[in-house]
Amino acid sequence: MPRTRRAPQPPCPPAPRAELPAGSRYRYWTRLLPALAALACITHVPAFLRPLWNPDEGYLAVQARMLAHGGELYETVVDRKPPLVPWLYAGAFALFGDASLTSVRVLAVLAQLLAAVLLASLARRRWGDGAGRTAGILYLPASIGLNPEDAQAATFEIFMLAPMAAAMWCADRRRWGAAGAAVACAFLAKQTGGAVLVPVVWLLWRSGPPRSGLLLFAVGLVAPVLAAAALTDPAGFLFWTVTGSGTYASFTGSELHVLGRGLANTAILAVACAGLIPPVVRVLRIARTGSGDLWLWLGASAVAVLAGFHFFGHYYLQVIPPLTLLATAALQILPRDRLATALLTSACTCTLFLAWGVLAPRPELTHAQRVADAVAHRTAPGDRILIWGIHPETYWLADRTPATRYLTAGLLTNYSGGRNGPQVGEKYAVAGAWPVFREEMRTHAPALIVDDSRGKPYAPDRVPSLEHLLAAGYEAVGTVDGAVLYARVA
Repeated sequence: MPRTRRAPQPPCPPAPRAELPAGSRYRYWTRLLPALAALACITHVPAFLRPLWNPDEGYLAVQARMLAHGGELYETVVDRKPPLVPWLYAGAFALFGDASLTSVRVLAVLAQLLAAVLLASLARRRWGDGAGRTAGILYLPASIGLNPEDAQAATFEIFMLAPMAAAMWCADRRRWGAAGAAVACAFLAKQTGGAVLVPVVWLLWRSGPPRSGLLLFAVGLVAPVLAAAALTDPAGFLFWTVTGSGTYASFTGSELHVLGRGLANTAILAVACAGLIPPVVRVLRIARTGSGDLWLWLGASAVAVLAGFHFFGHYYLQVIPPLTLLATAALQILPRDRLATALLTSACTCTLFLAWGVLAPRPELTHAQRVADAVAHRTAPGDRILIWGIHPETYWLADRTPATRYLTAGLLTNYSGGRNGPQVGEKYAVAGAWPVFREEMRTHAPALIVDDSRGKPYAPDRVPSLEHLLAAGYEAVGTVDGAVLYARVA
């Protein structure tokens, strides 16, 4: 009677290893860390070739200056973001000056290096020395694989990634208090950083920690958020970071415009991750990686990208760390030649995005610089001005003080996020913004108002309160690249 042969079991990556001796760890990191540092510097060369990359950098720079001159976050300095990155900018400016973003760009490179090191350490603990090197080396090229204004700018998402990686690193080692604190820091960098809570809680549940572990996690998670609220204004913190963005997050209006942006940025990311995606897809067909927490991390990050239905390129950055680790896990299963293919593909795509960052023109930056030069020429250093547009960097480039806490017209019209449909206008502004704005215009009227709407749906003739303000006390004195300058009538 013939014997039935047992079907071969699909391969799977090795289980997590025990900690190696300190000497072995030291030799490993003294070799890998310089290589990762060099790679981080090379991949972020374009970051230092422009004074600004996008309006978010300009917004943060202006906020930091306002904070340095006595402004209060969520009172006289407002944004729909948590406080960690504005504080980071303010600290860098206090130490190194506010005339350049070089200091925060260096911090951004260090943040990406830290994320790479944490991912490498996590992969090494799970799958061995080679996996650690693979994760670190694959992550940094992929991390710049978007429009340069999204990947090279020192903005919220860049500073969110390291705490997210730290949360997973700590949870993997059952350090629950630190894991909770890292999740809190990710949230305080940007709200969507809280998505890492999903895989961390899953790891917490799987480990079955004692009650003390649950308590440490809860304290670590809640204490930093409560401290940030107490250091600012608790009610303002809650409003600006959680409850005050309902209209901004609505999908109504500009559906095709937003959908087109989402598809375009998804395609760009797919090109950037051409070395990561094929191994993951291949492993889905032949084996399970045993990395449920990483799949949860990727899924939660994908949901976070969808949140608000804006699909800006920088939103996609947070899917790259879990995708890198999943690709690393898959490459432990696949034949060794797949690793060489993944590394070569990543190097080629990285070169492509580096060239884009170095060579691509920045017409909006050129426009903002021209407007800023005109503003500086027509006003004195102590004058307050109002830029009616979506380029807050003009305040920073002109070195002039904003006449209002609302640094973009988006906060007063809901144009934020490129909305150009029906939900743009005074009635869609942040709740309570217009009475405050009118009072600001009355108590310290700007010496110069720049209408930088250039035909957009928030132009003054479609915003009655602004149109009345201009008619009552201002006259047109010139134009710059389509922006109209209004000087106060004596």
